[in-house]
Amino acid sequence: MYNGILRVPTPVNEPVLSYAPGSPERDSIKRRLAAMNGETIDIPLVIGGREVRTGKLGKVVCPHQHEQVLATYHQAGPAEIEAAVAAAHEAWLEWSEMPWEARVAVFLKAADLLAGPWRDTVNASTMLGQSKNVYQAEIDSAAELIDFWRFNPYFAQQLYLDQPISARGIWDAAEYRPLEGFVFAVTPFNFTSIGGNLPTAPALMGNTVLWKPASTSILSNYYLLKVLEAAGLPPGVINFVPGRGASVGDPVFASRSFAGLHFTGSTETFQGMWKTIAGNLPRYASYPRIVGETGGKDFVFAHPSADARALVVALVRGAFEYQGQKCSAASRAYVPKSLWKSVEEGLREELAALRMGPPTDFRNFTCAVIDEASFDKTVESIAFARASASSEVRIGGRSDKSVGWFVEPTVVVTEDPHFRLMEEEIFAPVLTIHVYDDLELDRALELCDTTSPYALTGAVFAQDRAAIVRMTRRLRHAAGNFYVNDKPTGAVVGQQPFGGARASGTNDKAGSLWNLTRWVSTRAIKENFVPPTTVPYPHMGEE
Repeated sequence: MYNGILRVPTPVNEPVLSYAPGSPERDSIKRRLAAMNGETIDIPLVIGGREVRTGKLGKVVCPHQHEQVLATYHQAGPAEIEAAVAAAHEAWLEWSEMPWEARVAVFLKAADLLAGPWRDTVNASTMLGQSKNVYQAEIDSAAELIDFWRFNPYFAQQLYLDQPISARGIWDAAEYRPLEGFVFAVTPFNFTSIGGNLPTAPALMGNTVLWKPASTSILSNYYLLKVLEAAGLPPGVINFVPGRGASVGDPVFASRSFAGLHFTGSTETFQGMWKTIAGNLPRYASYPRIVGETGGKDFVFAHPSADARALVVALVRGAFEYQGQKCSAASRAYVPKSLWKSVEEGLREELAALRMGPPTDFRNFTCAVIDEASFDKTVESIAFARASASSEVRIGGRSDKSVGWFVEPTVVVTEDPHFRLMEEEIFAPVLTIHVYDDLELDRALELCDTTSPYALTGAVFAQDRAAIVRMTRRLRHAAGNFYVNDKPTGAVVGQQPFGGARASGTNDKAGSLWNLTRWVSTRAIKENFVPPTTVPYPHMGEE
């Protein structure tokens, strides 16, 4: 595109707007929320840049007011997936060979569009469709996704600059080719930023994508597609194909052109996909790349030297922001007996002061869980804790789904470190705490490390530096994102690359160069400037 050696602007994390009373951003998003509250839009599939309407409809509703329909959306089936695969192949022929600077420009422009004229629309659609309060929407659908779209181009440039050495007379090079085929991006409801990153990270590297958004985040994800179109993304590079799991997944995984999976969702779903892919290996043109971030049973572990006040704040924010529906949310905690009384009092005080209700009322900290299935699962878990002889619901626990799917922030205390709520992911505003004897620190650390199959995020609290070293070493493999004296949520692109291992995924670190390496296939190229013109080697001159 240009004959100069271009450099991607050095990225800086997007400032998070406060939406404080009297601020211009507060007034602006209030107006956008009011307008969107009065709309019911029609969301088509988008295949090869064309809008496709199948007539197989689903509804997007407000979780906090479930009678309110925000949109109807069309669902893909095998025929539409076949068309999307063909569109992705057609677009791949040009996109995969487009200069990297031209691809990068699309996403840098998308970042600026999201930071400016599209910010209110994407944030408001996240608030209404996914029941996030304004701050949770801002840090997600605006700031984090802007960061993805600015940092990933910078990381891509770093990758392209990584070249081998060349001996005299030889010029060696590494070419980072896109995968042959398409990437299937399956995105979750809980982070609009993940909805934007999973299809665009592979696309940035020259791949074409089929994007299946979660049915409960289709409104915000559709607007992200409109941002990308406004930024100049060519038709067919990202094909928007919402639909039921098997109706979309089965024909995708049956395609010879399937080249990669970029997934965030449940461990069970990811393992099922992996098994299907493994069973189809002989039909694929190449071995598919599989990248997944799945479940978590994330911990906060407090040492007796911990600052109790800091611990309380971390537990409240870490466990109950966005109703505990973050894969990184604190859902189990280990607190020493010497701190427990002050921690419990602090939790009661803080949670009593928090309001629950719709996100359109900016005074609310807690909004609704995402849908009725999530509500019912959460209520069942709380009922199980109430009925158990080894646990007690100490704070909260009430629920109401008459208007929206509301569950109070709930704190359960259990004597049993292997209690079900200490081991199983609930994905809800439920924090389960085990109080351990101060003298049994090593045993408690062992329990923290081995109780759950997951290893996504975790946090330790201590003022004693030797204790921090000890806990960090002992919990080395318990979390891919590990925090010291901080809540286990809120990873920032470029600062804390995100991902976990064990049952929590492949730990390919979204928001880093390491993730981008999964979407390229390296070709080593050697050019000999003066090739030999005789066959014999010098050692062959004598017997």
